[in-house]
Amino acid sequence: MKICLISFDYWGFDSYILKELQRKEHEVSHINLNNFRYVYPSLPVRLGNALSKILFKKNIKRLKRQEYVLDELNKLGTMDSILVIRPDLLDSDTHEKIRLKTNQYIAYLYDSTKRFPVDHLLDGLFDKVFSFDEDDVKKYGFTHITNYIYLPKKEIVTDKEYKQKVFIVVSGDERLKSLNKIANELARINISYKFIVRASRKPKGLCSSIEHSKRNIECDELMQNLDESEVYLDLIRYGHNGLSFRVFESLAHQKKLITTNASIKNYDFYNPDNILVIDENNVSINADFFGTPYKPLDEAVYNKYTIENWVHTVFNL
Repeated sequence: MKICLISFDYWGFDSYILKELQRKEHEVSHINLNNFRYVYPSLPVRLGNALSKILFKKNIKRLKRQEYVLDELNKLGTMDSILVIRPDLLDSDTHEKIRLKTNQYIAYLYDSTKRFPVDHLLDGLFDKVFSFDEDDVKKYGFTHITNYIYLPKKEIVTDKEYKQKVFIVVSGDERLKSLNKIANELARINISYKFIVRASRKPKGLCSSIEHSKRNIECDELMQNLDESEVYLDLIRYGHNGLSFRVFESLAHQKKLITTNASIKNYDFYNPDNILVIDENNVSINADFFGTPYKPLDEAVYNKYTIENWVHTVFNL
């Protein structure tokens, strides 16, 4: 099959979809919106765009980005299947033109519609819309699918000395209040941690033991931190009802997880020995959680969440 992926691959997760499709010997192309760059030709054009956004709700950069997608797709020709991730970044007219280039047009929403609204994309534009958010599935009739295990499965290690017990990297958003509470609770029970907050400026009130980074955390650095940590921390975003990639990294590495996402209890891989669900409004962590080994998942359950099964399901292979 000829398959095209259109996405804004900021963190590099989408590249694993491409690799899996290539492994299955499909002809794959990727239009990565993260590679698109627009430079204003002059100051008057920049000022004119600012005025246009205010008065007419039109953004030159957005329009040029959509032209870029269509130009790249025209070079590629007709596809058997096109998957678009973050479809909210393109308007309905652009989606209509993309749809003419494929036999199967699919969307995947890895974020809540409360954060990235898709009201302009609900009138039969797609053959199928997948969403990781169970609330959106119920509200709009989307097909539910989680994110995926993109890493190879690692063996359980019981005798390794880790640099820290608990690790997370998180953007500087509404979750920082909870992060501070968790840092204080871990300090209280004498559990080491490494928390990194990615933000252009150091957030006010950030706990002194939490690291601040102005730069993006690259994939290699993330993998190193995950390898050097015994337990992963997952903080759900406001309005989300789906599973983040941190959940699937913990499954792949067969390491424990602490999360504020209560919906994780509804999944078949949930085991309270492996996953500690905490209330972000009343943070309490039992130190006994760190003293027991990880309990391996049944292989059939584990395989349901792999990138291989995700690709098979989404593209109906």
